[in-house]
Amino acid sequence: MDISIKLIKEKLKKEKVFIVAFFLSIISSFIKAPKLSYINFKVLALLFNLMIVIAALKKLKVMDKVAMKILSKCSNTRMVSMVFIMVTFFSSMLVTNDVALLTFVPLAIFTFKKAKEDCMKTIIIQTLAANIGSSLTPMGNPQNLFLFTHYNLNGLQFFFVTIPFVGMGLVWLLILNKRVLKKGIKVSIRNVHIEDKKRTVVYAILFLFIIASVFGGVNYKYTFLAAILCTLLMDREIIKEVDYFLLLTFICFFVFIGNVSNIEFVQQQLKSFLKLPHMVYFSSIMLSQVVSNVPCAILISNFTTNWREVLLGVNIGGIGTMIASLASLISYKIYVNEFPETSKKYSSKFNSYNFFSLLLFCFIIYFMI
Repeated sequence: MDISIKLIKEKLKKEKVFIVAFFLSIISSFIKAPKLSYINFKVLALLFNLMIVIAALKKLKVMDKVAMKILSKCSNTRMVSMVFIMVTFFSSMLVTNDVALLTFVPLAIFTFKKAKEDCMKTIIIQTLAANIGSSLTPMGNPQNLFLFTHYNLNGLQFFFVTIPFVGMGLVWLLILNKRVLKKGIKVSIRNVHIEDKKRTVVYAILFLFIIASVFGGVNYKYTFLAAILCTLLMDREIIKEVDYFLLLTFICFFVFIGNVSNIEFVQQQLKSFLKLPHMVYFSSIMLSQVVSNVPCAILISNFTTNWREVLLGVNIGGIGTMIASLASLISYKIYVNEFPETSKKYSSKFNSYNFFSLLLFCFIIYFMI
């Protein structure tokens, strides 16, 4: 009994973000009673499903095969970094920022470990890439989809606003990648043989099934059930690979964000702030830093018809704090789970990259609208 309590305490020491989220959810619940509707069960199910599939593919050595393929095509670490940043950037436009990060961050870490090189900068820039790239399309992230339908926008209106920001973002990502050390890769490239092809095919189909649920083609409840059944029938041990603290962290933040967004004082302040278009823009950016950009979009859109400012504000606002876009928590947790001793260094570097990027885009875009 004492051993299990000690293990829990040791684990909690490493889960600082969860502890902060937990206390924020508890404190805010005294101010405003929480509701079950605040919790986005689709996001939780999607995260669980993807963690299951990624763990299975890693066990089946599919990750090894992909990593070796990338390393064989790239001559240095900067090229490897560019591959992952670009694939995250463009895939996030279609499969959302959190799915892109949950899919490609583990692969990036795995590939850099094979090359015996540090990947911290790459993971941080990957996170920026997912948050910027997902801003392009209505399906790239939840706030875009909500605003697209809430304001009854058409494609031309939407892309006219998002393309300049995402275009500048792409240039910025290319510049940031120059900060990744250009070191020659010294690794023995070997041919990885996938032995259990039948299980690999099953998990590949499950992965496509999960992606279909992202677009609404399949009910997420069915994909969740399919992931559970596949795991229980083929790889029960993989259930242990799921980062349950990440799921709990998301639940706590959902509760905290829901509580804060529904406080009458917050809503009254927004009414007075949002009388001018430029205040809509800056309020969207600043509020996103505290309650994240999805609930910020829902909240502010109820008080203004200035949809351009809201759309730009919440997407630029996804850059900044680690909760400005909850997708950023995914890459943080994945990286820190692999390298727990680097959590402070990662947070420091993440903040420096993100806040500089936030200030840059905040003012450049402001003078364009």
